[in-house]
Amino acid sequence: MKKLILCDSAAFLLMANSSFAQIPNAGFENWTSMGSYSNPDNWDQLNAMTAPMSAYTCTKGTPGNPGASYLKLVSKAVSMMGVMPGVAVSGVISNSTYQAASGFAFTQRPQSLTGAWQYMPAGSDAGFVAVYLTHWNTAMGMRDTVAMAMQSLTGMVMSWTNFTVTLMYMSGANPDSAMITLSSSGSTPVANSSLYVDNLAFAGSVAGIKENNLNTMVVSLFPNPASDKLVVSLSNSKATKGQIEIYDVIGKKVKLLNDVDFTTNTTIDISDLNKGGYFLKLSSSEGMINQKFLKQ
Repeated sequence: MKKLILCDSAAFLLMANSSFAQIPNAGFENWTSMGSYSNPDNWDQLNAMTAPMSAYTCTKGTPGNPGASYLKLVSKAVSMMGVMPGVAVSGVISNSTYQAASGFAFTQRPQSLTGAWQYMPAGSDAGFVAVYLTHWNTAMGMRDTVAMAMQSLTGMVMSWTNFTVTLMYMSGANPDSAMITLSSSGSTPVANSSLYVDNLAFAGSVAGIKENNLNTMVVSLFPNPASDKLVVSLSNSKATKGQIEIYDVIGKKVKLLNDVDFTTNTTIDISDLNKGGYFLKLSSSEGMINQKFLKQ
């Protein structure tokens, strides 16, 4: 099976005749036999890790909706490994974090990811669907997040149901890659949680985010990195009140502040956040600005 891999560099390894507009194997119709099990083409998963124990967290379900097959993810208790999540990534998965390490070439600015799913959580488990659109920043030598989305799954969905996961854009740049993660479990997997997915597609088109007066309106975050307190300062703006939201790297909203007074600095307590990168989204009558910061 050939995979389309995006490395953190300006160069990409592209498969011949690849289409930037499509999600590879979006209907999960193409599978490669590995002998005792099959893997979905262009989607990495944990089967290679769990196969020695005759356990498979990613299998083919039939019939599809539509088509002949669908993706079946089931979290399983595996001998000497504990509970392994049913997770699949459109690219390459990290065997240490079970999250996307790289994705596929993609240059569009869609509004959302659509598809069909069924979800059966075990206990208090909560699976998720996550999407990242990124762009290689040549000057900084790193990837910038253009857009992201994260939909948590909690309640039972016992029959095929169409879904839409809306992307939140962090910049007006065009992406050059996309990563999609599908998981039957959250950060603490529970055995027997199941997620079925089929018929994925990107929908709509976003020309650009509303970032009025970006030449004059300035948001400053300090200190950055921050440990306990983050100070937000808005300058060169006529807006007096607005909203501040903070998202983690998988797109989950972790803080929301309404009716924020922008005529003075705002101090946010971030002592309860885990270490890592976050996005602060400031919305006012003059537009919206996104800034990155690091919690140390």
